[in-house]
Amino acid sequence: MKEFHGRAVIPGELKGSALVSHTGFNVLASFWKSLTEGQNPSICVDQNNSEFFGKQLTGEILCIPQVVGSTTAGMIIQSVAALGTEPKAMLFSHTAESLAISGVLLADIWENKKIITVDGLGDQFLEAVSNGDKVEICLDGTVRVGI
Repeated sequence: MKEFHGRAVIPGELKGSALVSHTGFNVLASFWKSLTEGQNPSICVDQNNSEFFGKQLTGEILCIPQVVGSTTAGMIIQSVAALGTEPKAMLFSHTAESLAISGVLLADIWENKKIITVDGLGDQFLEAVSNGDKVEICLDGTVRVGI
């Protein structure tokens, strides 16, 4: 088991399986069909992210370096939460951008949907975690991989 310490942006406790991308997560491109066609569960349609493309995002623990792309990221995160197709958690190796943070805060406050969010876990986190690895998230921002 490996342990990492980050900042709990939206704290919570959760155990589950990791879904990992080593490239930036384009929220708009990834959730496009959920937003435009009501796709449920959300399947990633961002062809530029080969690690997430075609995989279910709803209910997953997303392990990513950062959010990239459109300035609509916050609104998209809040919107997929309103549709009930949000991920369970977002774990960032880098500091989460204000756009991502605004989205998880809006989902929590407006939609009463908690997307547990921890950032600043470090590059070693993304090197240590693989798809399907069991992950435990603690209230204080501690993340354990390989539990």
